[in-house]
Amino acid sequence: MDEKTLLNASDDEYMNAEQLAFFDLRLQQLRQETLQEIEALRAEISQARVSDVSDRATLEEEAIIAIRIADRKRQLIPKIDAARHRIRMGDYGYCTQTGEPIGIQRLLLRPTAEFSTDAKTINEKKESHYDH
Repeated sequence: MDEKTLLNASDDEYMNAEQLAFFDLRLQQLRQETLQEIEALRAEISQARVSDVSDRATLEEEAIIAIRIADRKRQLIPKIDAARHRIRMGDYGYCTQTGEPIGIQRLLLRPTAEFSTDAKTINEKKESHYDH
């Protein structure tokens, strides 16, 4: 199954076994890629050595940025694992808040999505209301 087939599938086919297998594989690949990216960032940080003070400052700044990127990527791993758990439980593809379908297009863009677009928008509006 490919993305085009997924997008052209009827509503009756939503989250059938073949679609769930497609997303499970996509999530496995995303997890592996993410772990590889984290490891590459770690290696990049640990290998960098310079003696010049200005070069060291630049290197430290780049290391801080790399650490932030690695941390963001590390936070993705539990989301991937949770999405794969939802696949096994039969809940994947449905909003955890409303139970409505999340939609193939959204899941292709963000396979770890837990909320439908409408629920996510409402939650973000609530969060921004409480932040002020």
